[in-house]
Amino acid sequence: MNGRTHVRYYLSGWLFILSGVAFLDRTNISIAGLQMGREYGIGNQQLGWIFSAFLIGYAGFQVPAGWLSARFGPRNILGLGLLSWSVVTALTAALSAGVGHAILLLVVLRLGLGAGESVIYPAANQFVARWIPIQERGLINGLIFSGVGAGSGLTPPLLAWLIAQYGWRAAFWVSSVISLAVGTVWWQTARDTPEEHQAVSPEELREIHEGLAFQAAERSGADAPTISWRAIFHRRDLIALMAGYFSFGYIAWIFFSWFFLYMAQVRGFNLKSSAYYSMLPFLSMTVCCLGGGAKP
Repeated sequence: MNGRTHVRYYLSGWLFILSGVAFLDRTNISIAGLQMGREYGIGNQQLGWIFSAFLIGYAGFQVPAGWLSARFGPRNILGLGLLSWSVVTALTAALSAGVGHAILLLVVLRLGLGAGESVIYPAANQFVARWIPIQERGLINGLIFSGVGAGSGLTPPLLAWLIAQYGWRAAFWVSSVISLAVGTVWWQTARDTPEEHQAVSPEELREIHEGLAFQAAERSGADAPTISWRAIFHRRDLIALMAGYFSFGYIAWIFFSWFFLYMAQVRGFNLKSSAYYSMLPFLSMTVCCLGGGAKP
């Protein structure tokens, strides 16, 4: 990267990739669910428990993940998160066919995966707050969230092919290796603040500082404002935002976890056709997230 390179855009591109990898690791079980169910004797109800275990871990660690990201920085927390969910994914693949209490073990592993992946967006928000000028945040946030659609959209055909060729465990091994590789690159290239990154030019640093209103107060020696939990939850716009995000998450999770199985079990599509149809909503999401973040 030379002095004219916009490092913030380069790192934002890696957050797009991290977002995609996170959804690769959380949706792979929906693609492998049919084969796993036959091997371990798991029905759809038990699969539902396993799917929900991820959500419990994910939701339960969101607030701690936000605090940790603010305390220790997005580089460190995202790096540790990628390492943790890479290990959990590998452990899932390592479960033997004759293991006892398979459902319980899978529930525990998915809880761990949810806890590890809970850091992705709190840490990404910390990156945006520290690196991205206010006028660019819509586009960058759109880019990061478009990784959700890209990761979920590319997962079905890729993993369906791996499962058809090498069995369901191959899908988890590949997901684990990809997460570890991406996490390594992120750790090596990212920094918590622009000032710490050697490739950030003086011109880019000035652009970032001019677009971050809170840094002007920090440089003048002013104390950071104290915000109480009471004040947070008395904001009507926050409650409305939470309700809107809950509604989005409820519907989206049906597509993330059950749509592939629905196409295969109810509509009778084969593995390949189910994968292609399952990717369509997420490819649409990728395009629309980018468009939603662009300036009108």
